[in-house]
Amino acid sequence: MTEPAKLLGPAEIRDLADLLGIQPTKKLGQNFVIDPNTVRRIVKAAGAGAGETVVEIGPGLGSLTLGLLETGASVVAVEIDNRLAAQLPVTVGLFHPDAPLTVITADAMGITDLPGAPTRLVANLPYNISVPVLLHFLEHFPSLASGLVMVQAEVGQRIAAAPGSKVYGGPSIKAAWYGDWRTAGQVSRQVFWPVPNVDSILVRFDRHEQPGTEEERLATFALVDAAFQQRRKMLRQSLSVVLGDSTTASARLEAAGIPATARGEELTVGQFLGIARSIT
Repeated sequence: MTEPAKLLGPAEIRDLADLLGIQPTKKLGQNFVIDPNTVRRIVKAAGAGAGETVVEIGPGLGSLTLGLLETGASVVAVEIDNRLAAQLPVTVGLFHPDAPLTVITADAMGITDLPGAPTRLVANLPYNISVPVLLHFLEHFPSLASGLVMVQAEVGQRIAAAPGSKVYGGPSIKAAWYGDWRTAGQVSRQVFWPVPNVDSILVRFDRHEQPGTEEERLATFALVDAAFQQRRKMLRQSLSVVLGDSTTASARLEAAGIPATARGEELTVGQFLGIARSIT
């Protein structure tokens, strides 16, 4: 008997979907990667390796899971779909017997504890939950030192954007609180089944020390939310919702060394933190 391939291809993906009676849904963002070369490219860009624990969010049918296990890493997979979660250990057992896999059947947004203190996050994330999930895991799992996610191109560019960019906004600033972000290449639509109607991109992060306390983070994020709810307005106007009125907002901005006429898209996370600190 021929030894099975170590990664899933198009035929294996469709066979597994048929076995489980799964029709990929837009609601859950189920676009399965069917190209082994793309999987290995993602794993290489993520830097995953032997001896470390990787958390994977939304493993689906296991394409990326198998690629991560191939490196010798341990994988903690968080899957919301009961059928997929139950099948994953079976699939891994066929391709990589005795591989170190833990499957948690849960909504990723409700996870606050993980076994093994994972040091790396790798995932193919649906665009509608990618930013909240990333921020949730960075907040709750300080052991995560780095990671790589595949997301919708627009979302990825927004996360990795620098101040002054047209796509720079709240997600960019909140992500920057936790680490340094950069895009790490585009991914063809043709490597997915079904083929999505959006482009995908890889985004890499490396955690750095948080610039402030948890109380300061909450205050900073509240300012960020206010600033980008009225993106076109000057900060003295947009922040008046949080700071009381435009006069108070102007005074706080001045105390933080920021012109009252500035707009949120011009400020770094450090400058928003400076405003938060001027309030206390």
